[in-house]
Amino acid sequence: MGTPEFAVPSLDALVAYGYPIVAVVTAPDKPQGRGHKILPPPIKVAAEQYGIPVLQPTNLQSPSFLEILDSYEANLYVVVAFRMLPKLVWNKPSLGTINLHASLLPQYRGAAPINWAIMQGELTTGLTTFFIEEAIDTGNILLQDKEPIYEMDTAGTLSERLKYKGANLLLETVQAIASNNCKAVPQSNVVLHKAPKIYTEDCQINWHQSTAKVFNFIRGLSPYPGAWTILNNIHTKILLAHPLPIPTCSPGEFCSDNKNYLCIGTQDGAISVEQLQPAGKKLMDIQSFLRGHRLFS
Repeated sequence: MGTPEFAVPSLDALVAYGYPIVAVVTAPDKPQGRGHKILPPPIKVAAEQYGIPVLQPTNLQSPSFLEILDSYEANLYVVVAFRMLPKLVWNKPSLGTINLHASLLPQYRGAAPINWAIMQGELTTGLTTFFIEEAIDTGNILLQDKEPIYEMDTAGTLSERLKYKGANLLLETVQAIASNNCKAVPQSNVVLHKAPKIYTEDCQINWHQSTAKVFNFIRGLSPYPGAWTILNNIHTKILLAHPLPIPTCSPGEFCSDNKNYLCIGTQDGAISVEQLQPAGKKLMDIQSFLRGHRLFS
């Protein structure tokens, strides 16, 4: 059970090892991109290449879906980047339902662990496999693996590493379950950080914060959903930047030569913008942007 590109290496790993994947459950096809073309989820594309049946229920509790699910007689459900499952689904298989989560649980429980870890300025994150229980991301832990967060990591670059590392951890977990050699450990109750779903209105940059916080905010939301600000009265996402320790202008104010650079002031320094995307436009580097958007007359 999974939907985005993050889930594909896990499916690849299980298939390559020879585990019989009897079906893949994913989200319905939906409009994507600027053209709103109806496209299948990445995990569906991968499953069809392997000849694996694909289920795309709109309601995980519908009797028709549950009947089809039962017909496959799977003894283990594997979940990677999917929606929250109702108990009558995750409680079905005899070996349980396991989930791969992109954090070191119990920290960063929730829908956006990769984004929040970077936004909080963490230097380390990781992956966890665990048995699903009723409360989200609270089940007994099976395996964990750490991963460093580098200074210039974005949510995109970190996710790219974690999806492959996670596939290996998931395969190791399934092997342990299959050989009856896994030990599930209850999670600690000490939760310092959560990782709730991020909405567009949560992504506006607060330039009155420190340079470090603004920098982490930008890279933690890049490439999706994208940190944004109002630039020349246009809703503009900033997707790549680097910090400047010396103030060049007041918080929220910008300075530019209209050719090569754009700096925006923070509480104690500035952010130099490298890539941005005005509403309705394509992603562009700062030089391309300045050629078409004069900031000073």
